[in-house]
Parts: sequence; C-alpha cells; structure tokens
Amino acid sequence: MIKQTRATQLVLFVLAAIIAAAFTCTAVAFAADAGALYAQHCAVCHGDKGHGDGPSGKFLKPPPRDFAVSLKGKTDAWVSKAIQDGGAAVGESATMPPFKDLSGAEVKALADYVKQLAAGK
Repeated sequence: MIKQTRATQLVLFVLAAIIAAAFTCTAVAFAADAGALYAQHCAVCHGDKGHGDGPSGKFLKPPPRDFAVSLKGKTDAWVSKAIQDGGAAVGESATMPPFKDLSGAEVKALADYVKQLAAGK
C-alpha cells in the first residue's frame, strides 16, 4: 500500500510539473506575441520603450507622449479603448489611429504590455 501511495504521489507530481510548464510556456508565448504586436503597431510612433520617441513620432503634432506620464492613473479599460478605438475616443490626439483589426485578446495583451512599459519594466 505504501508503494501505491508513493506511485500516486509521483504521478501527481509529474502532472503538476507538466501543467506548470504548460502555463509557463503559454505566458512566455503571450509576452512574445504582445511584444511583436507592439513592434508592429506601436513602436514606430511610441518608440521601443514607450517614451514617445519612435522614428515617426517626431513628425507628429502633437508628438506621442511618454507612457510613464500619459498612462499614470489610467485603467486597463481606458488603455484598451485607446488602442482599439484610437486617441480621439479617449480624449487624446486623433493622430493615434484605431486598431480595429486586433482581436480582444490581442488588445488585452497589448494593453498589458504598454502598461508594463509605462511602469519601466
């Protein structure tokens, strides 16, 4: 009976390790996807780190603002709306275009990524 208990514990441990690895891989892939989305849609204006210093940003009037300043106190819903519906939808510059082609999951991933940039992470 002790061998069955140890075998059961071993099986449960292995299953837990597999599940933990799956969640870790999913989180890493999710972060990589968010980074790729940011590079594709945002970095050209907002810059690699979200400081508003992207190569196209210097030609915009008004220029993109630093996320560390502009997102202070903003909710996830506000950031998501700005991404999906554009700057004018949240009372900001209309030069920020809407990204209607992004799925809800992509908008959420991008919003989380942008908030991490704003926090300096």
